[in-house]
Amino acid sequence: MTMTDQAIIWHNPRCSKSRDALKQLQAAGIEIETRRYLDNPPTPDELDAILKLLQLEPAHIVRTHETLYRELGLKDKQLSRQQWLELLSQHPKLIQRPIVIYRNRAVVARPPEKVQDLLQG
Repeated sequence: MTMTDQAIIWHNPRCSKSRDALKQLQAAGIEIETRRYLDNPPTPDELDAILKLLQLEPAHIVRTHETLYRELGLKDKQLSRQQWLELLSQHPKLIQRPIVIYRNRAVVARPPEKVQDLLQG
C-alpha cells in the first residue's frame, strides 16, 4: 500500500454498495485494483495496515448483522485487537464492505458516496 494514483477496492460483487463504489471509482477514471476479499482474504497484517489507514479498531468494521457473527457468539465476546484481526482474516464475510484505499487513505464506503470524499481529499 504505497502512495499511488491507483485505488484498491475490497469488493464483493454481490453487494450493491460495493458495486456502486466500484462504479464511482470507474467514473473517476483512475486505475483500480479490485480485490475480491471473500476469495482472497486479507492477512491479519493487511487488516492491521488497513485499519490504521481507516483510523478504526477491528470491531468497528465487523458486520454485526451477519448470521456468522451470531453463530460465532461474538456479541458478548471480549477479543483483543490481534484476536479480531485473526478472526476477520479467517472469516472475511464479517468485514464491512466495500473498503476503498486511495493515496494512503481509506474509507469503508457505506454509503458509497464516501468514495467521493476519499477521491477529493
